[in-house]
Amino acid sequence: MNTAWARGICRLLIVLMALAPYQVAQAGMIGTDQLAAPASQAERDTVLNFVTRGDVARQLQALGLDPADAKDRVAAMTDQEVQALAARIDSLPAGADAVGVLFLILVLAAIWYVWRGGFR
Repeated sequence: MNTAWARGICRLLIVLMALAPYQVAQAGMIGTDQLAAPASQAERDTVLNFVTRGDVARQLQALGLDPADAKDRVAAMTDQEVQALAARIDSLPAGADAVGVLFLILVLAAIWYVWRGGFR
């Protein structure tokens, strides 16, 4: 009984390791301008993507703001304002990352399958 269970766990771990992405770490010197620019652009893109969403654009129009004007206002914002707004957008529950939850469900389902007698 123990060897069958251990064999099943080993097979599960082999499959999970095969599905995991393999990345090679690389190190090098970068300047502060290279480090700061992509982060602020990514945050600005986060805010722009949020403003262009259909439900947000409809709400902005209901409040009397044209979506094109909202894009212009985001472009005119300072980096600190964009960082603060992007942090608030990322902390919203609707913007939560579903990939982690899906992975957890898959792992729990695999454990349940093995526990109930799978991999025999």
